[in-house]
Amino acid sequence: MTESQGKTFWELTKYKYLPISPQNSGVPQPPLVLPVDPAAKLIALPRPADMEKTSYDLWQAINQRKTLRNYAEASLSLEEFSLLLWATQGVHRISSRPVTLRTVPSAGARHAFETFILVNQVEGLVPGLYRFAAIDHALQTVDLSDDINARITTACEDQTQVSRSAVTFIWAAVIERMTWRYPERGYRYILLDAGHVCQNLYLAAEALQCGACAIAAFDDDLLNQELGLDGTSQFAVYAASLGRRKITA
Repeated sequence: MTESQGKTFWELTKYKYLPISPQNSGVPQPPLVLPVDPAAKLIALPRPADMEKTSYDLWQAINQRKTLRNYAEASLSLEEFSLLLWATQGVHRISSRPVTLRTVPSAGARHAFETFILVNQVEGLVPGLYRFAAIDHALQTVDLSDDINARITTACEDQTQVSRSAVTFIWAAVIERMTWRYPERGYRYILLDAGHVCQNLYLAAEALQCGACAIAAFDDDLLNQELGLDGTSQFAVYAASLGRRKITA
């Protein structure tokens, strides 16, 4: 019987099979984030540190958190959107190593993710596809085409919660950031890191009276194409739609 590819991956990413890492071979560390296109103007976001936040009990958020696929037809404020980005990939500071220290854990503080967001209903933002410039806590426009919602929804296997969301987060890995230290085992770690990020989104959504739906069912090649990624050195890993809860009588 032929061994499954999943089992082979699990076996060959054990430490006993790993080569010397690029880090230990003297290869320079890759950049901490993707560069910002100098021709594209960054859209500044409200700074979370300057915003008044509604108090919400952590244990209540954990207890009440559940996946939500049906959303109210209501917009997020720019401040709420900023808080969600901060909760999932916010940068506290850059250390002397250097690494980014963020609001979520990451293996070796490698933080391999870039956040793309399909914006459908956020006050003050034109609907479209954006990328979060985490260090600047700002947005960079990626695609404002009229059909971008339909294209991203198609890439997500036509799941209607994407098209009807206020926003849909898509986390894409720049794999060199992780494998520079952890070679092939780094592919395991980005999957673990994705869980850390998405759980923070769920809890932050709960505090803002919203709901989220984690999404792993998507056409990898098509979604990478829509994000402008090559699918090899940079590729989509996880996604999540989010919107306001419907108020029931």
